[in-house]
Amino acid sequence: MERVRIFDTTLRDGEQAPGFSLKVEEKLQLARALDELGVDIIEAGFPISSPDDAEAVRRVASEVRRPVVAGLARCRKGDIERVAWSLEPAATPRIHTFIATSDLHLEKKLQITRQQCLDSTGENVTLARSYVDDVEFSAEDALRSDVDFLCEVIDVAIKAGATTINLPDTVGYSTPDEIHDFFQTVIRQVNAPANVIYSAHCHDDLGLAVANTLTAVEAGVRQIECTINGIGERAGNAALEEIVMAMRVRPDRLPFTTGVETKHIYRTSQMLAALTGQGVQVNKAIVGRNAFAHEAGIHQAGMLKDRRTYEIMRAEDVGVPWNPLVLGKHSGRAAVQQKCKDLGLELVGDELVELYRVLMTIADDRKIITDADLATAVGQVKGEPVSARR
Repeated sequence: MERVRIFDTTLRDGEQAPGFSLKVEEKLQLARALDELGVDIIEAGFPISSPDDAEAVRRVASEVRRPVVAGLARCRKGDIERVAWSLEPAATPRIHTFIATSDLHLEKKLQITRQQCLDSTGENVTLARSYVDDVEFSAEDALRSDVDFLCEVIDVAIKAGATTINLPDTVGYSTPDEIHDFFQTVIRQVNAPANVIYSAHCHDDLGLAVANTLTAVEAGVRQIECTINGIGERAGNAALEEIVMAMRVRPDRLPFTTGVETKHIYRTSQMLAALTGQGVQVNKAIVGRNAFAHEAGIHQAGMLKDRRTYEIMRAEDVGVPWNPLVLGKHSGRAAVQQKCKDLGLELVGDELVELYRVLMTIADDRKIITDADLATAVGQVKGEPVSARR
């Protein structure tokens, strides 16, 4: 199976999201976790944006040695020089420089012509290449750009020394079929050397970031840009954990591998939530609180017989503590009996029937029945206090 590089931008694009800012030491702590997770490239920040960000990138570059460490720069001399300074200590540095290529951005935001865009691309990729051997070029708003013009820009960037070409769906506008055709067209139209890698960077404004990323890989992309928990501007980025586990669970449809050590996924997700103070939504795929939880009786009965009936991956494979049975108003007797067994609460005869009746009464008033509730209910049925085994 072909290897796909994981470019993690949690510390840059992810951190730009409102409420997710990190201090220098916090960025360094998370960068170490990303290193252990096994990502290939860490985009550590946007150095020109602030002195703290420049310092954070420099610290990460100094102390995290295995992965490539990247810093973001606009196609501007000052930006590139600042990134170059931040990356001086890096074992394997990458300057990631970008310019918008859609007519909307050129005319309304940058107020430059297409020719000026081409000139800036060549000049600044050349400058970046004078500092480091590894230069990534991004065409901002690529999916809304004129394809023929975009291919001209890509050709200029490659000739100037860029070896990674990132074509982002900056505003989460594309659909899977469209992005598949787009990448196939660009790859076919640009006569790129064999060492050039195409990259996808998809946003989630329509909830399609992961789907778009996976179909981009099918179209020939071999680097994907993503974040832990899918955090990022507006609705966020493609979620690293979802992409990696999709490839792991469905190798029949997605015959690709990554270097990610999946057992560290949950721990890294929880670290990010703790550092930012922003919790993970409960129904979030892979790392949400309910991702491996079951309340419905039919599901619980199936789970007790064979986990594969309702789980397509093991919680242990992503480092999640497996405690699947959640008692509530939808639970069945089999789950109640198993939960009692797990907690060392013994029932005999018709006690289970009575206990189930008591629990359903509690469930009418509460969303979830806790272990303490269960122990109290068992004590009520038995007519004597009992304690649950922890």
